[in-house]
Amino acid sequence: MLVLEVKPWGVEVDLDELAQKIMAEVKKESLTWIPEYKKEPVAFGVFKLVIGCRFEDAKIPDTQEDIVDVIEQMDDFV
Repeated sequence: MLVLEVKPWGVEVDLDELAQKIMAEVKKESLTWIPEYKKEPVAFGVFKLVIGCRFEDAKIPDTQEDIVDVIEQMDDFV
């Protein structure tokens, strides 16, 4: 299992929309997103998204970097 903390640009970012975008666009073989996610406070009214996924095999190290790269390219959100 992999748990990611995704920090948005600011307060105006809709974390529910971001979570749905991540689950829809980040697809890898043997990757299953956990539909439940959390919004946790960071500071000054900004919240971070805590989202997780499961892997069916041992490809976590390479896949983890790929997932982070795709999320970091979502410039409008993170």
